[in-house]
Amino acid sequence: MTPEAILEQHGPRESMEYDVVVVGGGPGGLATAIKLKQLAASQGKEISVVVLEKGSEPGAHILSGAIMDPRALTELFPNWKELGAPLNQPVAHDEMLFLSQTGTLRTPQFLIPGSLHNAGNYIISLGSVVRWLGQQAEALGVEIFPGFAAAEVLYNDDGSVKGVATGNLGIGKDGEPTGEFQLGMELHAKYTVFAEGARGQLGRQLIARFKLDDGRDPQTYALGIKELWEIDPAKAKPGHVIHSLGWPMDNSTYGGGFLYHMEDNKVTLGFITGLEYSNPWLSPFEEMQRWKTHPAIRACLEGGKRIGYGARAITCGGLMSLPKFVFPGGALVGCEAGFLNFSRIKGSHAAIKTGMLAAEAAFAAVTAGRQHDELSAYPQAFEKSWLYEELQASRNTKQWMKKGLFLSSIMNGIELWLLPKLGFKAPPWTIHSTVPDNARLKPAAECPKIDYPKPDGKLTFDKLSSVFISNTNHGENQPAHLTLKDAAVPVGINLAKYAGPEARYCPAGVYEFVKTEAGQDRLQINAQNCVHCKTCDIKDPTQNIVWVAPEGGGGPNYAGM
Repeated sequence: MTPEAILEQHGPRESMEYDVVVVGGGPGGLATAIKLKQLAASQGKEISVVVLEKGSEPGAHILSGAIMDPRALTELFPNWKELGAPLNQPVAHDEMLFLSQTGTLRTPQFLIPGSLHNAGNYIISLGSVVRWLGQQAEALGVEIFPGFAAAEVLYNDDGSVKGVATGNLGIGKDGEPTGEFQLGMELHAKYTVFAEGARGQLGRQLIARFKLDDGRDPQTYALGIKELWEIDPAKAKPGHVIHSLGWPMDNSTYGGGFLYHMEDNKVTLGFITGLEYSNPWLSPFEEMQRWKTHPAIRACLEGGKRIGYGARAITCGGLMSLPKFVFPGGALVGCEAGFLNFSRIKGSHAAIKTGMLAAEAAFAAVTAGRQHDELSAYPQAFEKSWLYEELQASRNTKQWMKKGLFLSSIMNGIELWLLPKLGFKAPPWTIHSTVPDNARLKPAAECPKIDYPKPDGKLTFDKLSSVFISNTNHGENQPAHLTLKDAAVPVGINLAKYAGPEARYCPAGVYEFVKTEAGQDRLQINAQNCVHCKTCDIKDPTQNIVWVAPEGGGGPNYAGM
């Protein structure tokens, strides 16, 4: 039964009215809600705000490195330390490594670009910070609905955004309502703010419907794969930060590692692979496991224990790929639009800042009696902000990285290190990219096959044991949330031409090609493994895979990540 038929048979849906609906309970969405309530309290006015969060609680689906620049948080809560925000470990030392297979070249401190100097920043669990932000939001009177995934954008007759509808619950694998069926609910608002993170399901639809990316470079992405370790106390260096470039990537493929020493003998580490890579044999997960075997990384981890795993796609295009982020009735904030500063490997400060700017524009509009129009004050305020200046300075970073390790290292060194010393706030030239990530794969026959070593279960691991410690769970009797536009494409095109890249780019073992009893190839989708990274939605060469939200609450349940 189609969603339309279900609605016709079981509808109409109940609806609730709010001044502002926020989709996504991450740093951007919660900052939006918090700022709205702060403004209302300061002016003695009332404003109704609700946050929809598809995870089981705010922070459950949040994954980031993460080093946090507290600038935006300080603007939101000047007294965040007194309020107990979990920013506990200040950065003490930065290290930048260029790796060969066995060798290590350490960049002299004076040559590390300012964008990678982290004095004044904190090594954090972003999930813990988001949980804390959720507590602050609720204390201010924000309604938060965890476990409710926004599944549909609602529109007024004039085409403006009216709000969203949550997904139906209790739909079986066959698409038919079960005995536990519950119809989704509509949430109507004067303005709806979308903060789903990178490659958001509804944000993607809005960008297409309103042509928000017209005249922009295609958005480009990277996949971050992260592990959390508890290490030998003798090796702990709280506040020590390592970033690496080079091995195991070749010169034509961008990738880099990070290892951050937290408090309590824990390190957070991971590998970021640019999703513009061309070799379909490449597996970002396996590259991350291989990176851990380098002597510079292995030395820290040996004798320790892996306690967490996760993966998430991140937006990297910066200012050149930033879509128009307002439209009639709503706005995009944070990584939903692509505000992450890839030169700093930081996005949470940008998410919080853009959430605050969107809130200021929405509050002014609501209190002036407006609704469903365009919040033009938001982009105007952004262009006058410190965040715009920051993104201008790094607008070419990812574009250079598409041109190989050596050239990008030289040009980003010039733009991020030399030009600021010469007094330039931003480079005087602009580099554009015109090819989306999914169109960059070459046929498998044209590329060298990569043979990855087997995991040892101590330092390196397989995908399924990794997914297990991400606490990922989806109800077994529900429709797969990884959908195919054409069921014949995976075998007919992806397997035939690209050797089935979905079996390798997915970091959770969701996709595998198996033989039928008749000896025919077919794609098996293990949707219950999905950690919601969105890589398949981005990298599928034919754009045949579409990620949609599963039943609310399903997915990973990250702890300490």
